[in-house]
Amino acid sequence: MLRLAGARLLDDRDYPAVRAALAADPVGSCMVSARVEAAGLDPWRLGGELWAADSRPVRAGRLTGLCFAGPNLIPLRGNASALRSFADRALRRQRTCSSLVGPAPQVLGLWDELSPEWGPAREVRGDQPLMALEGDPLVPADPQVRTVRPHELDRYLPAAVAMFIEEVGVDPRAGDGGASYRARVSELISTGRAFARFEDGEVVFKAEIGAMSARVGQIQGVWVHPDRRGSGLGTAGTAAVVNRLVHGLGRTASLYVNGFNAPALAAYRRIGFQQVGQYATVLF
Repeated sequence: MLRLAGARLLDDRDYPAVRAALAADPVGSCMVSARVEAAGLDPWRLGGELWAADSRPVRAGRLTGLCFAGPNLIPLRGNASALRSFADRALRRQRTCSSLVGPAPQVLGLWDELSPEWGPAREVRGDQPLMALEGDPLVPADPQVRTVRPHELDRYLPAAVAMFIEEVGVDPRAGDGGASYRARVSELISTGRAFARFEDGEVVFKAEIGAMSARVGQIQGVWVHPDRRGSGLGTAGTAAVVNRLVHGLGRTASLYVNGFNAPALAAYRRIGFQQVGQYATVLF
């Protein structure tokens, strides 16, 4: 059993406790739940590590701290002491994550511990309402929004890149010429989790289901072509994705949005989304 500075690497003995902890907040834990359900706790299959602040395996539902360390660092629960133990463990290695993301109290508390070594951040987004919708959208869905087909990757990719640059502030093609981002988008398309409305062969609306657990699907990458903004495409298109999640896949639809993005917040509320939590993101 590997332990560093109080944070413990979880293993199969902890699986019942992890599942219970994730089930306690299915919307907030969707990103991690999706990985655990598919891969268990083995770091190689999981694509990262799960850490606990507890010193030994515990009974289901009794984990006092839980953090995923992979492409993103996602602290899901933990008090100040737990967050310090996660920071101690994270600081024993070179930073490889592209962001901290998750429940705002944990993300901002962990960043307080990490920022002297990892700072400054490129951006801290401390106010990101986490929203969910379990039933029918309150607005009509766009009937022209559909799943993207594998042969449409090259037509879809420019919209995905434009969305990423606009939302995250960096070009996802940097570093490897876009190979890894193209592979990620291709995976979303091949699994039926990329949606778009095409007009004259061009994407005018897009969105994706970025993470999907047994109970929740998290919508990401909502984007409308700049020439078509203000026409209602984003609201109707997102409603179509909600319908797919709720009725086609039997999941609760969720998303999180920047608190400063008043138009997006208003659109999601018109669709019927309600705030169920508060996220924060630290971007590097």
